[in-house]
Amino acid sequence: MQTQFPAATVAEQFRLAFGNHPAGVAVVTATGSRGPVGITASSLISVSADPAYLAFNIARRSGAAEAILDSGTIVVHLLTDRNADVAALFAGSGEDRFAKLAGWEYLSTGEPLIHGLGVAMRCEIESRVPAGPATVVVASVLEVMGGHSMATPLVYHRRGYHSIGEHSRLTA
Repeated sequence: MQTQFPAATVAEQFRLAFGNHPAGVAVVTATGSRGPVGITASSLISVSADPAYLAFNIARRSGAAEAILDSGTIVVHLLTDRNADVAALFAGSGEDRFAKLAGWEYLSTGEPLIHGLGVAMRCEIESRVPAGPATVVVASVLEVMGGHSMATPLVYHRRGYHSIGEHSRLTA
């Protein structure tokens, strides 16, 4: 039986549909002309494993959008369930997010790396595709840092952060 949505615009129906579809959460960082910048992204997808490519979108009205879109390289941090505070920090606007972090550093290649967050991937932006008020960014993965994290991932679902793990597994 198909779920019926209340009478609403396509945009409202779309928000309801994707609000019920959980997504992994990441923080994307780059270095801009005024220093480090970052955003929370729940639109991150794996495009290809060999060669390694990923994609995410960024709202062009975001304060960090211009710096990230102008960057040649970025770091994508995959968040764990212990990082909901960092996800919320980078989802906000108008503040020096990096000043509120417990630890971060510039990599020797110039990108900001945040400590204590799951796996991080240094990437080179390959393409930027305008899509409505957003831009879809496709990037090749140059380096994976932090090993193979088996930590519980952070997901965004129904307008909030959640964790999933073995307790939620439905198949073997």
